[in-house]
Amino acid sequence: MKCLVAVLVCVVLAEGLVRIPLRKHKSMREVLREKGIELTYQDPALKYQPNEFAGSAYMYINNYADTTYYGAITIGTPPQSFEVLFDTGSSNLWVNSIYCNTQACNTHKKFNPQQSSTFRGTRQSFYLPYGAGSLYGVFGYDTVNVGGIVINNQEVGLSTDEPGQTFAVVKFNGILGLSYPAISAGGETPVMDNMMSQNLLGNNIFAFYLSRGGQQGSELSFGGVDNSLFQGQIHWTPVTSQTFWQIGIQGFQINGHETGWCSQGCQSVVDTGTSTLTAPAHFLGDLMQEIGAQQSQYGMYKVDCSQVNNLPTLTFVISGVSFPLPPSAYIIHNGYNDCVVGITPTNLAPREGEPVWIFGDVFLREYYSVFDRTNNRVGFATAA
Repeated sequence: MKCLVAVLVCVVLAEGLVRIPLRKHKSMREVLREKGIELTYQDPALKYQPNEFAGSAYMYINNYADTTYYGAITIGTPPQSFEVLFDTGSSNLWVNSIYCNTQACNTHKKFNPQQSSTFRGTRQSFYLPYGAGSLYGVFGYDTVNVGGIVINNQEVGLSTDEPGQTFAVVKFNGILGLSYPAISAGGETPVMDNMMSQNLLGNNIFAFYLSRGGQQGSELSFGGVDNSLFQGQIHWTPVTSQTFWQIGIQGFQINGHETGWCSQGCQSVVDTGTSTLTAPAHFLGDLMQEIGAQQSQYGMYKVDCSQVNNLPTLTFVISGVSFPLPPSAYIIHNGYNDCVVGITPTNLAPREGEPVWIFGDVFLREYYSVFDRTNNRVGFATAA
């Protein structure tokens, strides 16, 4: 179900920053409570236990043309650095490896397990299909560092074959999946689950801020939220299926008028690995007519750039809260004096008997997103 965009991506090393909150006037608990987050109680004596370094990590990640958000991690001892796409729509961690000699692998950095003293191999193979691109590989175990958080014995997929051109034209070296273990190929334990089981996080959450306009400043945090990157309260909605980060939609409005398309309910997968907002295919024609978009010979929907400010606002109702998407959010200026609608169709089978949307980066640039594994819920707040 993945919708990775085949693009040329510039390589910029991401910094992993670990921030220690300093108390000024209000405690962290008080500040987060004002933002709609209630921290669970933790025994102060925990700081004397082996997991005394558990806490939060905040790392800057790269934005390429509003289509791909990726950052640096390290694998092995001594560490080998790789740029990976952080993907809430899958669950496996994999990187290019010396076992692969296809074009996609030969044009990218490869992990060499022979140069890591902590690597442990297995004979278990895997196949991972994405919406665009696929790969074969074998699993191993090694030390992984994500934003300063060190995970021991993390399962890592090492590619052995990456057919086609999809992974040949991107500049990231692998994918780090952040979804639930239920959809992990080979039943391997995802990075987030190992962080949780090894007590590496103060709170079992992670959060994304996705910058816009091709600008840098995107951030991924583990164990906490960055209060400077959103406004107002975080609004929570429960996960409806612990596979993908799937949530329910109760309504869909165009310029404030209810369409009725989700009157019996819709589902949405919250997916940082999809660059667009995707709509159920049978809604797309009517939606493009309401927007006034015309389909090009290449299948894209375009609008007159001079009319963008006059286009309708699209609003999703989630757990009783409205989340509007103004035209500036879903119209993409592609650099050729064209204005393309950043909404594409999906033919995903209904889930829970309801049509399925995908909240990709078009939606997530507007809303700071928080993924809570303890309470199995997703939170959205207006991005700063």
